[in-house]
Amino acid sequence: MRVVKQKLIMMLTGAVMLLVSNVCFGTGIPDRITINSIQKYYDGVNFNHAAHINNLKDCGLCHHHTTGAQVSDPNCVRCHKNSGAQAVVSCKGCHAAEPFTPEALKRQRDQHPPIFHMDKVGLKGAYHLSCVGCHKKMDGPTGCQDCHKRNDSGDRIFHSGAYTPKTADKP
Repeated sequence: MRVVKQKLIMMLTGAVMLLVSNVCFGTGIPDRITINSIQKYYDGVNFNHAAHINNLKDCGLCHHHTTGAQVSDPNCVRCHKNSGAQAVVSCKGCHAAEPFTPEALKRQRDQHPPIFHMDKVGLKGAYHLSCVGCHKKMDGPTGCQDCHKRNDSGDRIFHSGAYTPKTADKP
């Protein structure tokens, strides 16, 4: 019985990996994605998904265990050791744009099955930990405005562009 169970698990794992491989490297994914979670202050980032896939060839580097990739973080392994691919693989599917609002905390507590990720980083943190960390290793762009073009509201709040304070030295 145990051998049959192990073979079944191996077959299912292989099927999931094949499915994930076809989704990641086939036509089941968008070539470009607009990331606009901070559109209040910055224009959306036109993310070249296809180029990242072609260069990295491992969906799990960005999508953690949502694509069925092996979980390696010791804290995550406690519960997600045998997690399969998830229906939602986008960052915003798991990481809240504003993680500490009462609504976001209630959503985490009330989720079925319950989510025990009260220490999970928010969406901005998830992007920056994943993107900036990898960009530093791969010599990609790391400056804020290399990826994010600040809009008028952003200029206003950051006192830049047309909103740069005038000094006594400058008219």
